[in-house]
Amino acid sequence: MKSLAEILKQFPAAAYAGNMEQKIAQILNAPEVKKLRAQYPELDEQILLRNINKLYQYVTEYRNCANCPGVDQCPNEFPGHYTRLSVELVNGEPQLVERKVACKKWLAHQAREAVRKRVRSFYVDERALDEGCNIEEIVEIDRDRAEAVGKIISYMIATRDNGLQPKGLFLTGGFGTGKTFLMCYMLHELAKSGYSGVIVYTPEFVEDLKSMFSEPQKLKETVELMKQCDLLVFDDIGAENLNPWVRDHVIGSILNYRMNRKPTFYTSNFNLELLEQHFSFTNKEGEEEYKGRRLMDRIRPYVDVIEVAGTNKRGNV
Repeated sequence: MKSLAEILKQFPAAAYAGNMEQKIAQILNAPEVKKLRAQYPELDEQILLRNINKLYQYVTEYRNCANCPGVDQCPNEFPGHYTRLSVELVNGEPQLVERKVACKKWLAHQAREAVRKRVRSFYVDERALDEGCNIEEIVEIDRDRAEAVGKIISYMIATRDNGLQPKGLFLTGGFGTGKTFLMCYMLHELAKSGYSGVIVYTPEFVEDLKSMFSEPQKLKETVELMKQCDLLVFDDIGAENLNPWVRDHVIGSILNYRMNRKPTFYTSNFNLELLEQHFSFTNKEGEEEYKGRRLMDRIRPYVDVIEVAGTNKRGNV
């Protein structure tokens, strides 16, 4: 933002003095300055003239805010902030002091950014994470899932009131009933309370792990993130092409660390019994009932099962 002096220099030299006096008079008679003087009667003409640039910026930014074009197009010197003036005594003399103050829209923007940064997603549509959703709309679209929604809301309230819960949730149901969307909603809402979260689309995650063989540092960082986040969601678990290494050394390692520490969540078209069968068979090793049961021992005791009823609404909420 240009200062008053810079603006005045744009006028021809002969008109400079007259325009300067006119500009100064406009600033001193601005409603914003009159209001400031009423608030601080100790502001005499000399103090105001000595601080004319501060007053100019104060008036300009106040008016910019009154016609706010949005945080992304904020014309103020510091986007999302405006100048606030006050009077302080320095050595017994009143001094006009300016401070940059964040506006409500900037604070809301920062709050949204903080929420967004607390939640990471891998291979999952982030729209629900970024925008959140209206829980009433979720129920209205299909009332058959109202019971499941109620249980998830109760879980969220318990977490907000009492901290991380000892158990996570296992959402099971048919295709397109909104299980993923409900988990995104939960992560988004609990991120507002300061909880970090990760949601991973398990089939693509498992495929991507193969490429991480040549990037051990990336693999280590990804697994560590999934271990340490407050809320971890394995989305569509059971739909992946499982191999022993992923089951035993990646998923098994993550769940082994998180049990009794932090809750883990799952969405699946399988119930717990079918999921155990899935974990008990791999293309490479064939039937491995013991290893399937071993992994389920890290899931079954640490979740409450929620049946998500309803019809397939793939492509809708």
